[in-house]
Amino acid sequence: MKLIQTYIPDVVIIEPAVYTDARGWFMESFNQAKFQVALKELGLPVPSAFIQDNHSYSSKGVLRGLHFQRAPHAQGKLVRVVRGSVFDVAVDIRPSSPTYLQWVGAELSGDNNRMMWIPEGFAHGFVALEDHTHFLYKTTGYYDKESEGALHWNDPKLSIKWPGSINYNVSDKDDEAPGVESLSVIVK
Repeated sequence: MKLIQTYIPDVVIIEPAVYTDARGWFMESFNQAKFQVALKELGLPVPSAFIQDNHSYSSKGVLRGLHFQRAPHAQGKLVRVVRGSVFDVAVDIRPSSPTYLQWVGAELSGDNNRMMWIPEGFAHGFVALEDHTHFLYKTTGYYDKESEGALHWNDPKLSIKWPGSINYNVSDKDDEAPGVESLSVIVK
């Protein structure tokens, strides 16, 4: 497992070792001990244990996000794609962070097997780049309806460079999410 820090050092791309032969391939998709050691080697904190797994299915052009959970139910997320591909985005919403309101994005796909570790304190979203995209994520906290938050996916103050068309398929809830000005009220 290889961990690659992004522009925002707390957000990490994970490239698992994939062993290929004439029969196909094998990879260890997650190993808690190796993950913890690799984070420590980068000087990053080890998260709480993963306690919930989620799976979404999307058609090309579906955009989901930007979602987060407020404390005390904040969630770290380990995300991956097992079929199809996405452009995955993490936005730093930690007010005291030097990268506050900055974002990182990466393509995750069933072909590249990359994963992204997004710690607590980030809003998260993705756009499906292919039909039949299956997106999986592990979380360090349970979903709590009262703690959910969202930022508008296309807030000009974030300037996220989403790939492809501007005619994304976005839920009404996500399209009506507030902009970053709401963070002073909701991320305390």
